[in-house]
Amino acid sequence: MSQQSAVPKPSLQGVRTKVRKGQVKAQAKHEPAVFRDQLYKHLETVPENDFEGFSAKLVQAGGTLEYLKYADALFEILLVGGLIQPGGSYLDDGAPMSPFSIFNARNPPDIEELKKYVDVFNKLNRRFKYLQKPFEEQSLPTLLQYIGRWSSEQRDKLAMTIGLLLSQGLVTAACLQSLTKDHLIKNDQSINILALVFSAYLTDQSIDHLAATLKRGNIKDLLLFFPPNKRDAKVLDAFFREKNLPTVADWYTKKQYAIAKDAIMKELKEVVERSDDSESIISAIQSKLEEQRLPETELIQSIWQGLMASVDWSARPDQIEGLALREVGKFAPVLVAFCKGPKTQVALINIVQVYCYDDTRVMKAFPQILKVLYNKDCVSDQAIIYWYQKGSKPQGRQHFLKATEGLVKFLQEQEESEEDEDEDEE
Repeated sequence: MSQQSAVPKPSLQGVRTKVRKGQVKAQAKHEPAVFRDQLYKHLETVPENDFEGFSAKLVQAGGTLEYLKYADALFEILLVGGLIQPGGSYLDDGAPMSPFSIFNARNPPDIEELKKYVDVFNKLNRRFKYLQKPFEEQSLPTLLQYIGRWSSEQRDKLAMTIGLLLSQGLVTAACLQSLTKDHLIKNDQSINILALVFSAYLTDQSIDHLAATLKRGNIKDLLLFFPPNKRDAKVLDAFFREKNLPTVADWYTKKQYAIAKDAIMKELKEVVERSDDSESIISAIQSKLEEQRLPETELIQSIWQGLMASVDWSARPDQIEGLALREVGKFAPVLVAFCKGPKTQVALINIVQVYCYDDTRVMKAFPQILKVLYNKDCVSDQAIIYWYQKGSKPQGRQHFLKATEGLVKFLQEQEESEEDEDEDEE
């Protein structure tokens, strides 16, 4: 038995074991420098500023080079001109800078020229769709966190390019999250880069388009790009206005107002459900205002909407108008507390006008509601007359002006008689 076991087993000579293609790739060496040199051979044949030529060569090179495996190296070469080591410095192996890179654009950066560079990226990613994910999820966030390594001109070019990439939908705003890292925000680097990104973006798109892009990228608060000691809405407003981006400042302010208004409306609904005492409601509103101030016109709108949202409108159709008048009368002390100036009073009338226009159940009750507001000192006769003459909203204007014609005529006559009495006394 022992002799039999010592006899070697027969084997087939000259037969190669088949290995899967994916396994071969996984076991292959990762040599970004070799990839770079091979890519350079393609790009070096293209004349300077021949963007169509660069696009064609990149597509051609993708047929032989492993773009997916070396995606990070590819975009480092095309964006900043060379391979980047951990820490953000260039790989020091004596290789020249890339024949094609956004850093090759002229100084100072020109937005129209950078658009031509962005078009090359667009064509490359459209041809090789698998590059999209590593481009926006790995390459851009990595380069952004090293942005302090480059000169001011190079930083400007990269920031403006990213703005154009975002505006054309080639990447999402999620890549901007890298700018919230502590080493970038402490010296205002992040916010200055962000301003350049926004400026380039707004050359092609609107502020509403930018707002939607930031929302999709989960960029919730621009204050996170400021140093901790500067995270204040007033500082943000002043910064973007100084950078000639007033639309960004206005958008952010409106966004903060919307958040504050939603918070007040939510609080009002909860307070009214617990108690309809006017003092409790007023106290709750004042407490919210300490957290976030609102212009009076914005505040009175959120108060009206919050109070009306708390009303149970499940009454019969023929009882809705009476219900509306009772509820307005009940909540009048709350409105009076925050409706002090003539501008706010006119704003309240317009808010009620639009509300009645949107909810046809109470449309006919508008003149009576206006009369209740007048009798409860929420609005003055001058505010009603001004609204009637030139301050009304376009929604249902002719209907509401005709419906309030009698009330306005009465107020005008009353005002004239009071003036006559004053003259007689003199």
